[in-house]
Amino acid sequence: MLTCVDFEKAEELIYRVLSPTACYNWPILADALGADVWMKHENHTPTGAFKVRGGLVYANRYKKRFPKGAGLISATRGNHGQSLAFAAGIEGLSATIVVPKGNSPEKNAAMRAFGATVIEAGDDFDEAVTKAKAMAADEGLHMVPSYHEDLVAGVGTYSYEMLKQNPDLDTVYVPIGKGSGICGMIEARNALNLKTKIVGVVTARVDGYANSFECGKLTAADRSDTFADGLAVRVPDPVSLEIIMENAERIVRVEEDTVAEAIRLIYRATHNVAEGAGAAALAGLMTEKDKMAGKKVGVVLSGQNIDTDWMAQVLSGQTPTV
Repeated sequence: MLTCVDFEKAEELIYRVLSPTACYNWPILADALGADVWMKHENHTPTGAFKVRGGLVYANRYKKRFPKGAGLISATRGNHGQSLAFAAGIEGLSATIVVPKGNSPEKNAAMRAFGATVIEAGDDFDEAVTKAKAMAADEGLHMVPSYHEDLVAGVGTYSYEMLKQNPDLDTVYVPIGKGSGICGMIEARNALNLKTKIVGVVTARVDGYANSFECGKLTAADRSDTFADGLAVRVPDPVSLEIIMENAERIVRVEEDTVAEAIRLIYRATHNVAEGAGAAALAGLMTEKDKMAGKKVGVVLSGQNIDTDWMAQVLSGQTPTV
C-alpha cells in the first residue's frame, strides 16, 4: 500500500508541470442534490484529465530505471494516451498509442498533437490492448499497462490533495475505467487514516467491475458501447479489482441518460465541461441522491475531453449513442 511519503514523492514530480487542482463547493450543485457537494476539478490539467498525473510519474521513473529504454506503447480510449504522449515528450521518449476503431476523433487529434503515433485497431479497448502488446513484442517497445503502481501513485495525488483539504467527507464517488483512479483514492484515504467511504461508478452497459464486486470474482462485461468512453472497459484488471473489493463501499451503475444529465448539470452549475466518464461520479451521486441527502460528499470531475458533436447533442437535451 502507498504511504503519505509515496504520494508526496509523486507530487514532487507532478508539480514541476502542474499545480494542485481546485476542489470547490458549488452552491447550485449543492442545491440540486440536497448535499454538501465538493467537486475535484481534474479537468484543469494540461491534458484536460486526471491521467496526466500518472503518465508523468510513470515516464519519469521508467526513464530513470532504463536510461536507454525503448519508446512507450499503450492502448487507450484517449486520456491515458494523452497522458503518456505528454509525459513522453517531457522525458524525450517516443509514444505509440493504439485506440479502437471509431475512437474519438478529437482525442486522437489531441494525442497526435502531444507527439504520439496513433494507430486504430480492434473493435473496443480490450482488443486494442491485445494489438498494443503484439506491437510491443514485434517492435521492441515498452508496453505501458493501464494499471500500474506508478500510475496509481501519480493519479492518486489528486485524491491526496482532495482528502487533505476535506478530511471530513462522508463519501466520495469515483469513476472506474481500469481502476487506477479509484485505487488511488483508496490508497490516499488509507494513507491518511480517514473514514471516508469510497463508491465506484460504472455505466450500466459496461458493468464488469460492478458484477465482479457483487459476485466476488472477476467477471467481464458483455458489451462496451457507452458514450462514457473512459469507462468502456469490458475486462477488469485483477490487481485493481482486488483492492476495490477489499476497500470500496460499493459500486453504482449509472444509465447513459443520467450521465448526459450530469454533464448538463455540471455545465449549468459550474460552467465547466465534462466528458461522459468525467461526469460519471456526479451521475453516481445523482443516482443515490436520497441516500446522500444532507451529507458532505465528494465527486471527481475526472476529465473534460468530450467531442464537440457529443457536447452539442448533450446540451440540446439528447443522449449520444454509440
